[in-house]
Amino acid sequence: MTPAWEAVGWERLAPRVGRCRLPVWDCTAGLVVGDDAALMVDSGSSLAEGAALRTRAQRILGGGRRVTHLALTHPHFDHVFGAAAFSGVEVYGAVGIDTVFAKGREELRADAVRHGLDPDAAAEAADLLVHPHHLVCGEWTLDLGGVQVLLANIGPGHSGHDLAVLVPGTDGGPEIVFCGDLVEESGEPQAGPDAVPARWPAALDRLLELGGEDALYVPGHGATVNAAFVHAQRATLAARHGVS
Repeated sequence: MTPAWEAVGWERLAPRVGRCRLPVWDCTAGLVVGDDAALMVDSGSSLAEGAALRTRAQRILGGGRRVTHLALTHPHFDHVFGAAAFSGVEVYGAVGIDTVFAKGREELRADAVRHGLDPDAAAEAADLLVHPHHLVCGEWTLDLGGVQVLLANIGPGHSGHDLAVLVPGTDGGPEIVFCGDLVEESGEPQAGPDAVPARWPAALDRLLELGGEDALYVPGHGATVNAAFVHAQRATLAARHGVS
């Protein structure tokens, strides 16, 4: 018998969908369970964190099953540095994320260290950085068996390459949108050097079109929110950066 999601530190959002909030940076990872496959959304900030996510997911899946797909919402270290722990999975990211990984590996390592990651852990993760096997331009549907997940390239905004993950409502559950850092609840949205503030509000419009007014929106950091929260954050960003 597999343990309840909560027993391994996960919050169950719908019968087939859960998420957990990782320590230190309060970064979100998500899990979508199909009949035939399982999708992890983001991979944590280090190989050790990625390995812990993989192990906890296997306990939820049970029966010797494992994560088969990994979606990276954007190319920041706290979301991608654990990817190498998921050996053998199919990895997805927005078009252009591969260029960031190819040319910006050292900057990712340095950024992780600046934010407090152990230098050795940062160097190891940067050396083993996983390039996505599948680059999403527009939309890509994954059939996990019993549930179809939509990957949508809706950036730029928080970064130059933002990917959202939409899980349609199944078994009576709500639609769920994994937003990456396009939405943040535990603090103000962070606009680093690769952000595109002028296009961020439009990315949130697209996010709201995907999920609708009744969906649950899972931010990259913080608690799950509703559409009203996303609308309010969109208005704040538009006002801050002088865009409509």
